[in-house]
Formats: sequence, C-alpha cells, structure tokens
Amino acid sequence: MKTIGFVAVLSATLGAALPIATQAQTYQNGTATSTFTVSLTVQANCTIKADPLVFPSTGLLSAPVNQETRLNVTCTNTTPYNVGLDAGSVTGSTVANRRLAGTAAGNTGTTVGYQLYQNAGRTTVWGNTQGTDTVGGTGTGAVQTLTVYGQVPAQNAPKPDTYQSTVTATVYF
Repeated sequence: MKTIGFVAVLSATLGAALPIATQAQTYQNGTATSTFTVSLTVQANCTIKADPLVFPSTGLLSAPVNQETRLNVTCTNTTPYNVGLDAGSVTGSTVANRRLAGTAAGNTGTTVGYQLYQNAGRTTVWGNTQGTDTVGGTGTGAVQTLTVYGQVPAQNAPKPDTYQSTVTATVYF
C-alpha cells in the first residue's frame, strides 16, 4: 500500500507540473470570419557596382590605347535611372579632360590624359550631369550591365610608372 500511495502522490505531483495535452474539438454551431491585410511597400531603389578599368601595358603612346569595363546597375522594376561618372580623383581632372597621375615617389605630379565614353566609337563622353552626359535606363528588378569605353589618346609618353585615378560612378533614381 505504501507503494500505491507513493505512486498516487507522484502522479498527482507530475500531473500538476505537466500540462495535459487536449485534442481540438469539433463544433457544429456555426462560423464567424474576419480578414486582415498583409502589405509590403516596395520603394524605388537602385544599386551600382563598378568593375576596374585597366588599360593594357604599353610603351610609347603614339596610338590610342582602348579598353572597356562594366557597370552593373540593379533598380526596382520600372524605376527610371541615370548613371554618371565623375572626373576622377586626380587634381585638375575634369569630365572633359580626365587625368591619370603617376604613383611612384617623385612622379605623382606627372599625368596622362584619358577619357571615358558612352559608346564603342568613343565619340560621346560619359559625364556626371543628368540630362546632359549621363546614361539612362529603366530598372527591371534584375542586373543591367552598362559598358564604359575608355581611351588613352596618343600623347607624349611620360616616364615609366603606373598611372591611376579613382572615378566615382553614381546611379541617380
């Protein structure tokens, strides 16, 4: 009997500590419904990623040196955009007269002229003034690739060095 009393006390204690699972009931008296709204606001948005533009190594600059790179623009569907390219980071560089500067000690003031274009014929300069010299498009929700056509025109070759500039690509939307 002591064992039965112990089991009864243990069962009562565990039953109070553990919730008892109940089954869902079925009712036949009627139904009532309500609705709720689920919403998401999608705002116009764009991102841009620029690949480097690396001209091939050369000696004399007696003929133009051409190269191209890509900009990847992703905008929400139907969002109109413009992409602009600034003059670059070299002091004195303008959109009309872009410059690369030497990177070696003692040569940072030496520059090489170059230009960025919107077209493969390299006749339309790519600038940063909306409505004037930027490239426009309309977003699809997927990546759209724009090609930047670069050219170092024929000019007097400076001393051997690596010449660089940092250009900022901006997507306006």
